[in-house]
Amino acid sequence: MARRPLPRILSSGTMSLARGRDLARTAADSATDVLHPLLVIGRGLRILAAAGRRRWSQTPKDKRGPALFLGAACVLVVALVPYGPLLALITLMAAAAWHGRDRTPAKTGPSDAETERLGSLYEALVPYFSIPEDPNPLFAHGGDWDKAFSGYEFDEAGRITRLHIRYPAYFTDGEATSRARIESLLHAKSGRGREYLFDWDEEGNQLDLRVLAALPTGIAAQPFVTSPGETVLGFTDAGGVQRTLPVLEGDEPRDVPPVIWRTGPRSAEPHLLAVGQPGSGTSTLLRSVALQALRQGGDVLIVDGGGSGEYSCLSGRVGVLAVECGPTGAQATLEWAAQETERRLIATHRAREVGRPAPEDTRRPLWILLDQPSVLAHLAVAEGGPDPLAQLQVPLRHGRPAHVTVVVAEQFGHLELLNDAVWQHTRARVVLGPAAVQQVADVLGLPPHTTPTAQVPPGRGYARLGTGPVHRLQVPATPDPYDEAAHPAYRQAVLELLPERQPGPHRLLSAKSLRAPAALDAQPEVAAEAP
Repeated sequence: MARRPLPRILSSGTMSLARGRDLARTAADSATDVLHPLLVIGRGLRILAAAGRRRWSQTPKDKRGPALFLGAACVLVVALVPYGPLLALITLMAAAAWHGRDRTPAKTGPSDAETERLGSLYEALVPYFSIPEDPNPLFAHGGDWDKAFSGYEFDEAGRITRLHIRYPAYFTDGEATSRARIESLLHAKSGRGREYLFDWDEEGNQLDLRVLAALPTGIAAQPFVTSPGETVLGFTDAGGVQRTLPVLEGDEPRDVPPVIWRTGPRSAEPHLLAVGQPGSGTSTLLRSVALQALRQGGDVLIVDGGGSGEYSCLSGRVGVLAVECGPTGAQATLEWAAQETERRLIATHRAREVGRPAPEDTRRPLWILLDQPSVLAHLAVAEGGPDPLAQLQVPLRHGRPAHVTVVVAEQFGHLELLNDAVWQHTRARVVLGPAAVQQVADVLGLPPHTTPTAQVPPGRGYARLGTGPVHRLQVPATPDPYDEAAHPAYRQAVLELLPERQPGPHRLLSAKSLRAPAALDAQPEVAAEAP
């Protein structure tokens, strides 16, 4: 038997049906809000009518006649009194509104299951928040949890979503190990699989625990509304920053709080280090940074130590000086970057000596992006060549006044191969992917105030800029546009942000950059062909 084709409204996709359901739901909610007084009065009239019918059925038959005569007499008197019908109608509507009001009892306290959960949590905290010498302990076995828990909230499943705890003043809340024990206990007792934020108030001896909502993962790479020198690393919680950015999540506009990294001569964190496991999203972060740098008119050098070809989409584009994948090309590229940094410093210094502004070519931002440079260092040492990472010392130490920014992405297993200059000058840090609390603390300098989740999406992690707080981070989706396994919409978004291709053969150093000042003619110049 042949199958009949579906109607066009069903075969054309679910987008129109979903939009229709949303419109119908919105219209129903609006109509309910407008007609709410009429609904209340109608419910009250129905209740009064049911009460009158019940009262009439309970009246004996020999008394129904006099009762009916008395009711008719009352109606006649009301009709003859001035404004009587109007007052009677108003009285009837008021009685109907009173009887038709919502009588759902308000919840005034926790249920039995919630009380039991709070009691068990209180008993679990007793060994940590009590000592035998305390004459009036706040936490004691069999004590009252109402004194310790001043606020609490539960979800529909009966699990804690927010808890405000008062603890004694002698608890060592200034020690990281003591706080970590309490956070681990609360994480286990309140329910795993969710991400909790712990806000310690050492001055008031209070701890606030709340469940954090998941960060948005559907925000793709797009032109962000930022000032020159600002780079969006990703998005975080609303309470962590005091700024929002208008973005598009799919086709819906929304305002989300970003993690902004500021670079340039006045930046306190001029360089960035991103660490993660394979597939955690460090390459995605570097692509996002490169696209934003190119959009702001900067020059970009990319060294792909992994050799995966994830940056081939940027090769030959306007503003991309080189995309190197081998140790020889990386050595030449980084050597040129070190000489370019020195040239910019000398040109700027001599221009200021004669009272002139710095040359324009020294103020153009130069971005050096390195993905897994330890692999290239290992290959160079194996071939008997110099370490390419040694050339990074000049851009890292003197890159800020020369408008040179270095971004290094490395895996956890190769961090010991990074030299001291990288660790000392990359004050902006990002950790992506699943990682232990100690690993995050070793890279960022502080442990996160949130618990890790069971499932970590790509691009999800933590960020810390200098000595600031640790923020949760979700990197915007910036996949390789040539990767067919990536989401088509995200790939198309990256393709739309790519600059145009350069006409003719592409060289590492343009003709403009080869023109040095007259006083710098003796400086060596390096020119290398890009692949």
